[in-house]
Amino acid sequence: MPTIPRVRSWTVSNPVLADAIEPLVVRSAPIADPGELLSLLPEDDAFAWVHAGDGLVGWGRAAELRLSGSDRFTDAAQWWRELASHAVVRDDVDVPGSGLVAFGSFAFTDEAPGSVLVVPEVVVGRRDGVAWVTVAGTGIAAPPELARAGSPREPSGTAFADGPVDSLTWQGLVAEAVRRISAGDLDKVVLARDLIATVDEPLDVRSPLSRLAAQYPSCWTFHVDGFFGSTPEMLVRLERGLVTSRVLAGTIRRTGDDAQDNALAGSLARSSKDLEEHEYAVRSVADALAPHCTSMNVPETPFVLHLPNVMHLATDVTGVMKNGASALTLAASLHPSAAVGGTPKDAAVRLIKEIELLDRGRYAGPVGWIDARGDGEWGIGLRSAQVEGDGRTVRLFAGCGIVADSVPADELAESNAKLIPVRDALTP
Repeated sequence: MPTIPRVRSWTVSNPVLADAIEPLVVRSAPIADPGELLSLLPEDDAFAWVHAGDGLVGWGRAAELRLSGSDRFTDAAQWWRELASHAVVRDDVDVPGSGLVAFGSFAFTDEAPGSVLVVPEVVVGRRDGVAWVTVAGTGIAAPPELARAGSPREPSGTAFADGPVDSLTWQGLVAEAVRRISAGDLDKVVLARDLIATVDEPLDVRSPLSRLAAQYPSCWTFHVDGFFGSTPEMLVRLERGLVTSRVLAGTIRRTGDDAQDNALAGSLARSSKDLEEHEYAVRSVADALAPHCTSMNVPETPFVLHLPNVMHLATDVTGVMKNGASALTLAASLHPSAAVGGTPKDAAVRLIKEIELLDRGRYAGPVGWIDARGDGEWGIGLRSAQVEGDGRTVRLFAGCGIVADSVPADELAESNAKLIPVRDALTP
């Protein structure tokens, strides 16, 4: 294995942190409530993971690792263990998310580049009424004076166009997936599509982030290295030995009329097509977590999760850790779940590569954070977009679970509903 050079940034295929590297010095200290976390972010080198007002934001880069390939999760976990073991940490807060923390985002497929872990120079966190600031670097630094950053620049001149696969062609791909499922090739496959947005000036990502966090407080609003969104799906949370995973599969669009939406929620809860899709997703998560847990709770029936634009069938799977795996290791075990890949997994991934005609990048891959204890939160990169090129182009993504009873026009309508959060966030 190659030795990592004595630098802060690495791009390697199989990382090992050498003893000779100057260790990171990390300090976390409690602070008064900083108010809106996203308002602290500068325009450049900003990171975010917020939910219902709490969470983590950061800026600057004390260390980073860029990865690709089938071993990207294993390599990332190894690098993180070594980095954490060499770090000098003073943590006067001692809650999940304080001390040494990295934000991360991983590509959906083995072949795609772009997977990354970043330790920010500054992290500000808030959790259950406790707020703190963390500084990280190669020397001792005092916590910075926190202040509201300037107002984000609103996007202007936003225009949308189909990606390489237009709506009509994508419905044909859905029909082909249904044919393969009916022939017995597999049980379920998730097909994604993209929408291309262009803006007049390079996007200030803080603007859509603020809108997403305000409109979807029950989701996890994130930004890592140009990839941003607001996901409703927690792939895995690990906190002091307790594992939680929220599974979403089965979707219906809301109308805005409460009585009609309640009726739609009832029909979703009884839909054999959606219940079948959901069952595959829950089973895949439970099977992946079982080797790591001494006990698990897998509810027999889902509940309906209400979001401003759609409703989902949802199940929270919980377990108790038995083998000391980190949140990143658990995320690797779960990815891709049936909620974003399909069932059986290998057959679904092969079909996606064959017919989807889309480079997903980090869409539907794990995104979140990990701390030095191995605790962390990793969501699935849904309701998301990637800033590309000079910052004037943004790719929006949405996907749908296809089963034997899927109707192409209905799946297109569902994908359009899932595009609404980011689309609206880019059109103030």
